[in-house]
Amino acid sequence: MALSGKLTKKLVENAGAGRHGDGNGLYLVVDPSGARRWIVRVVVKGQKNKTGAPLRTDFGLGGADIVTLNQARERALEYRRMAKQGLNPRFNARQEIPTFEEVAQQVHIDRMPTWKNAKHGQQWINTLRDYAFPKIGRMPIDAIDQPEVMMCLAPIWTEKHETAKRLAQRIKTVLDVARSKGFRSGENPVTAIKDAQALPKVKAKPKHHKAMHWQAVPAFFADLKTRNAMAAKALMFTCLSGSRTGEVLGMHWEEIDFDTKLWTCPAQRMKSGDDHRVPLTDEMLAIIEPLRAMQSEYVFEGQKRNKPLSNMSMLMLLRRMDVEGVTVHGFRSTFRDWASEVANAPREIAEMSLAHQVGSNVERAYARSDLLDKRRFLMERWSKYASGATATVVPMKKLGES
Repeated sequence: MALSGKLTKKLVENAGAGRHGDGNGLYLVVDPSGARRWIVRVVVKGQKNKTGAPLRTDFGLGGADIVTLNQARERALEYRRMAKQGLNPRFNARQEIPTFEEVAQQVHIDRMPTWKNAKHGQQWINTLRDYAFPKIGRMPIDAIDQPEVMMCLAPIWTEKHETAKRLAQRIKTVLDVARSKGFRSGENPVTAIKDAQALPKVKAKPKHHKAMHWQAVPAFFADLKTRNAMAAKALMFTCLSGSRTGEVLGMHWEEIDFDTKLWTCPAQRMKSGDDHRVPLTDEMLAIIEPLRAMQSEYVFEGQKRNKPLSNMSMLMLLRRMDVEGVTVHGFRSTFRDWASEVANAPREIAEMSLAHQVGSNVERAYARSDLLDKRRFLMERWSKYASGATATVVPMKKLGES
């Protein structure tokens, strides 16, 4: 039989700001912002507060958007019964076990400040939304074990292996957080599944970005020079700098030091999470210096004022040029092949030019230099080759010397 009181479902939905009593110590509190929550006021039998008066305490019962009126009445009744027995509900109330989705959403909110960018954070929760919530989202977090995790992972383990691995890691994180908050106990089922090798081994085929042969770059670059589109200028700069698309398109003028011929790409746009200094060659400067007259926030402005060029613009340009089997990112591989095959560049210099980490953690801890001067020499040779200023390249044996 449902409990009764003064409030109705309609009143709960439409009541204005303030405290609205239902009776027997239950109140609906409506904040000025419109947020609605339940509280219950009880007097604990035989217990006194600091002044010696009967211990009267308010307890939150949850938001009205989650806890229904009848649920609030039932919880309020439970609290009043404990108080009449001399039990303080703060220490004796039955703990509500949240669902997997509730914990996951809270983990996502708590970690928002740590995401590298908003897109990464959204991808994190979207993976769970698409593959976990439909199957285990409404289950109590303490009821999830290996069979439930397998329901999520098994259907996509071989067909979408990379996604499945990310899903497993994110489920594990949610369950670990739940355990730290006292909602679970025992071993994490994701760890148990991995240790038991319950899922088949999948040999992931490496996917490389399709790259242009370095021999074809001068002719391609010459074609780009004849085009006035902003995408052409961005693609030329991307090709010469060996940078990633997002790093180039997000470039602001304040990141560039024209006196020292340096572009410092900030950590938030770098895959490594560290600032990266890019030496600017004469050919790169010839591309960007005329763009200063636009007085835009971005070096490569898009169709909207003070907005960057679309991240698809350079790829679409390649298609309009009928350049088949090549991606924008692939020009990094083109540069790397040229640096190895033609320039004879030491591995660490070529890799650092691409903002790749070189060596172990210990080696990187002792290697304080980013080899800027040697990288500048390499990038100058590459710029001259790519732009057609020279047909041959001086071997870089000297770069390996101390």
